[in-house]
Amino acid sequence: KSKEAEVKRINKELANIRSKFKGDKTLDGYQKKKYVCKLLFIFLLGHDIDFGHMEAVNLLSSNKYSEKQIGYLFISVLVNTNSDLIRLIIQSIKNDLQSRNPVHVNLALQCIANIGSRDMAESFSNEIPKLLVSGDTMDVVKQSAALCLLRLFRSSPDIIPGGEWTSRIIHLLNDQHMGVVTAATSLIDALVKRNPDEYKGCVNLAVSRLSRIVTASYTDLQDYTYYFVPAPWLSVKLLRLLQNYNPVTEEAGVRARLNETLETILNKAQEPPKSKKVQHSNAKNAVLFEAINLIIHSDSEPNLLVRACNQLGQFLSNRETNLRYLALESMCHLATSEFSHEEVKKHQEVVILSMKMEKDVSVRQMAVDLLYAMCDRGNAEEIVQEMLNYLETADYSIREEMVLKVAILAEKYATDYTWYVDVILNLIRIAGDYVSEEVWYRVIQIVINREEVQGYAAKTVFEALQAPACHENMVKVGGYILGEFGNLIAGDSRSAPLVQFKLLHSKYHLCSPMTRALLLSTYIKFINLFPEIRTNIQEVFRQHSNLRSADAELQQRASEYLQLSIVASTDVLATVLEEMPSFPERESSILAVLKKKKPGRVPENEIRESKSPAPTSITQNNTHVNHTNKLNSNANANADLLGLSTPPANNINNLSNNSNNSTLIDVLGDIYGNNNAAAVYNTKKFLFKNNGVLFENEMLQIGVKSEFRQNLGRLGLFYGNKTTVPLTVSSHLHRVVRSALIVPFLYALQNFNPVLQWNAEEGLKLNVQMKAVEPTLEAGAQIQQLLTAECIEDYADAPTIEISFRYNGTQQKFSIKLPLTVNKFFEPTEMNAESFFARWKNLSGEQQRAQKVFKAAQPLDLPGARNKLIGFGMQLLDQVDPNPDNMVCAGIIHTKSQQVGCLLRLEPNKQAQMFRLTIRASKETVTREICDLLSDQF
Repeated sequence: KSKEAEVKRINKELANIRSKFKGDKTLDGYQKKKYVCKLLFIFLLGHDIDFGHMEAVNLLSSNKYSEKQIGYLFISVLVNTNSDLIRLIIQSIKNDLQSRNPVHVNLALQCIANIGSRDMAESFSNEIPKLLVSGDTMDVVKQSAALCLLRLFRSSPDIIPGGEWTSRIIHLLNDQHMGVVTAATSLIDALVKRNPDEYKGCVNLAVSRLSRIVTASYTDLQDYTYYFVPAPWLSVKLLRLLQNYNPVTEEAGVRARLNETLETILNKAQEPPKSKKVQHSNAKNAVLFEAINLIIHSDSEPNLLVRACNQLGQFLSNRETNLRYLALESMCHLATSEFSHEEVKKHQEVVILSMKMEKDVSVRQMAVDLLYAMCDRGNAEEIVQEMLNYLETADYSIREEMVLKVAILAEKYATDYTWYVDVILNLIRIAGDYVSEEVWYRVIQIVINREEVQGYAAKTVFEALQAPACHENMVKVGGYILGEFGNLIAGDSRSAPLVQFKLLHSKYHLCSPMTRALLLSTYIKFINLFPEIRTNIQEVFRQHSNLRSADAELQQRASEYLQLSIVASTDVLATVLEEMPSFPERESSILAVLKKKKPGRVPENEIRESKSPAPTSITQNNTHVNHTNKLNSNANANADLLGLSTPPANNINNLSNNSNNSTLIDVLGDIYGNNNAAAVYNTKKFLFKNNGVLFENEMLQIGVKSEFRQNLGRLGLFYGNKTTVPLTVSSHLHRVVRSALIVPFLYALQNFNPVLQWNAEEGLKLNVQMKAVEPTLEAGAQIQQLLTAECIEDYADAPTIEISFRYNGTQQKFSIKLPLTVNKFFEPTEMNAESFFARWKNLSGEQQRAQKVFKAAQPLDLPGARNKLIGFGMQLLDQVDPNPDNMVCAGIIHTKSQQVGCLLRLEPNKQAQMFRLTIRASKETVTREICDLLSDQF
């Protein structure tokens, strides 16, 4: 009736069981089974069990199925792989594997698979493959052996023998037993993914078996039907197996037989249903959709692709929601094929109706994806308009993605860029909150690069700003475009210079500080474009220059702009505030953002589009990163998978955005000093993030961007030469000045040589390869260096690079640790409270746990601690620990040799301002290293 009553009852039962196990009276098999079963049940209720393990092991020697079953079940759930009993268990399993009783063999195989450890794989790497291919093995045992081998292969890939075994495993596809061939197909599919060439022989057998199942003239497995569908699960597995190869086969005969089989599946889809039950349609459609996936994967048979498209088109009107969703998803892939693109377009009206009328938001979103995929020059304007119309009422969850897609389509298929400008301004008007920086940067870049649209853009944005309420993004676009091209519409009295200025300034007080900074930059541009309103603008600058201004950044900017407008001559002012040059051509940053949001679901775009920094005159000092860097970080060029774009060495606008290192002719007089920053170097912060500035001093800035997947990682280091002549003002003006005014006293870093420092012993655990770089780093330039890392086994510390170079005749050398700590190879792992604490209790050995208590580095910041744990790479598990202040995490460290599970618990003490950190992992060295890394970091 209560927790206390349950604990009391369980403690009483535990005492009784303990006394039975320790008593003088010998227990028979039934009594042992009964008490071990009770212990197992108590453990599953969430209570610790610290005895009974030996009794469970003794049950393994019983010849009774029920007793042996309970013994194996107890071991599978409660026995730790590091237990002293593991040798006894392995010996008992070996005895059962040699048994003539197939039930005993199956119990042993299931126990091996349930534990699935490296020890199990090494202990039975010979016995299980022999069981699988032996002619004497019963079918039910073969099936279990295949599944057991698959489980061990996932944790220890080297367990599968090669050579002659390959052919024997592949030929299991011809086995007559349904269970054997199904399990073998799953095993072969996993093997093919790892070593496709060695197992290529499976293709012919898989095609032959699939043909015999599907084609009516054969009776293979026809006696095994599920609601009139022969062997649907096996058919699906065989179709997926074939998708591992492209092309599936080079042999004309095999290819013809496969095409015949796929046509048969498509034909059967047209036949009247043999049953009205949902199980029949589910099984039939499962095979059909997997066949269509194989057709799309091959992308070589126009007839099959068109037929698949027509079949999917029929499903678009089906009353079953799941079928409509799957049809839309498959048609997204068909739309990218040259053979079926036109067929997909025939269903455009139905897809538009799905986008507008579907009740399920996921189906509506898939319809948007399909419209994006089927769009081309012929239907672009219609699709973009329909998406704009729907955007006003679209679900909030899909608006941001829709905005990105509309922006990409409008740019890619624009024949008249006035239409593109209209579309983007409509996007901002309809869904301004969902228009990311990349989108409005993009319209500015395109307007600057295309002279024919500049006047129209200025006129259109001026009219849009006249609305009583317009979004802040509209103000940003308007401020930038009018600052550059407002003179093109100044001849009309309705958009005279003073009218433009007053219109923009009427929005000023409603905007954020960053937008206000942009508008101040627009005003200084206006002084160059429209000298007649200089007095009005200088008055605004004076108001913001006074010491009572709330924002120091705006105050400083206004003060500098005021001095510039007073001190500089007309010629200097015209040069300093000259119109922005065209931006270099790069891939669209919007497309990169969309790919990041929808990996694998965004059709590849062929376009290479202009990409560049955001307007330099709108970037804030110190508190905001230069938009050049923002856009570069979003680039996703084909040759640059990390997105580490390198600015041209001769482009002075791409110098570091550090305010103390800008080089500018001192048009204001020497009113600001040049205080070069001391070296900034803190690798600890990279425990919790992958990108940022790794090192910085007055000469060199080193940035890092990295990505990790399982036991592999890749780092991009980019070195920026910051050396300049010490004639500076603050960086605001530097960012609006043309490169022609830059003083040419810049220094190169000579004999630039980064060298990896990593001892041989640790190199066997973490293999790091580093590409060479050019020996000269020009002033203001940035070069990039790629490193790859493979985690062989867990390691301590991190590699170091030693950087040496000559600067102005003086040799420089320093060492920096790379952000390559072992936590980078974490995979976050989801689990519920029951699973977490069960594993927590299993990892209770002295060598499996580490704990540290330490003082909080600052006043307790629990949200900050949560963010750090998320950045550390583990999965932060909410609502697992009974104490809501405690934080628990789970993750798996991937190495080439093994996977190491790791659990974490961080307990704050608010009164004492302290933390207690507990780490439990299946390997002692990992436990210590993770605990050391995180100590004193909160």
